[in-house]
Amino acid sequence: MSTSAGREPNLELRDFLRSRRARISPHEAGLGPVTSRRRVPGLRREEVARLAGISVDYYVRLERGRNSNVSASVLEAVARVLRLDAAERAHLFDLGRPRPGSARRRVVPAQRVRPGLLRLLDSLTDTPAMIMGHRLDVLAANTLAKALYTDFDALPHRDRNLARFIFLDPTARDLLADWETAARGTVAALRLYAGRHPHDPRLTGLVGELSVHDEDFRRWWADHDVLEYTHGTKHYHHPLVGELALDYESLTLPDDPDQALYLYTAEPDSPSAHALRLLGSWSAPDPAVRDADRENTR
Repeated sequence: MSTSAGREPNLELRDFLRSRRARISPHEAGLGPVTSRRRVPGLRREEVARLAGISVDYYVRLERGRNSNVSASVLEAVARVLRLDAAERAHLFDLGRPRPGSARRRVVPAQRVRPGLLRLLDSLTDTPAMIMGHRLDVLAANTLAKALYTDFDALPHRDRNLARFIFLDPTARDLLADWETAARGTVAALRLYAGRHPHDPRLTGLVGELSVHDEDFRRWWADHDVLEYTHGTKHYHHPLVGELALDYESLTLPDDPDQALYLYTAEPDSPSAHALRLLGSWSAPDPAVRDADRENTR
């Protein structure tokens, strides 16, 4: 069904606004107690329009995905009413103010990791580190990151992807101590990427594959949650070294904002630090190093 301007409605914007509106109660929005029976969860569209200071007709068209290139002031007002966090606000702007030419289906250029960054990864012998790019593709990983997750370099290129690992590799459910939280975060990170690159055919293929093979992915994708990984803590149950609690930092690379360096560290002198050191000794290329470090950890 076309819009009046001959364009297809923006279904992603429609579904995202509906899902966020359903989360906000009239009380949370400052409308006071509601006595009448309500047929919809959360706010009504006319309530969002009134609180945002725009006409009901305009907001209805916006939520139906019939407005293109919405003004920043309107999006800011809607984000405020819907209490969007930083990632959700950025996603709303990606959907409401698409980049020039983004409506065309196109192949997203392949990403390359600079030789200097590869040498940097290899020099980090005590810290798991990887570089992730489009669609959570694992572009590069050092030896310790491969020992922590899996040897991505040994996989076919299309399988070197964190989302595929988490949802399609059965070892991931045992490795990740809180698999559901990690998996939901992965879906939300893919949603955020989808707003920036809505017509990436490889993303479409990835989402389709995961939706077919995993019911959890299919359900969580429909929630339209978004998340930007910046820092946090991940918990693992590693088959070789047991429990690990690792803090991660995500550093966006300045010459390619769709590439990020992920570093995983443990609290100094903690059980996780000792376990990480043991994992490093197991993955060391020199058997003498492995044996010496194993003796030191007994």
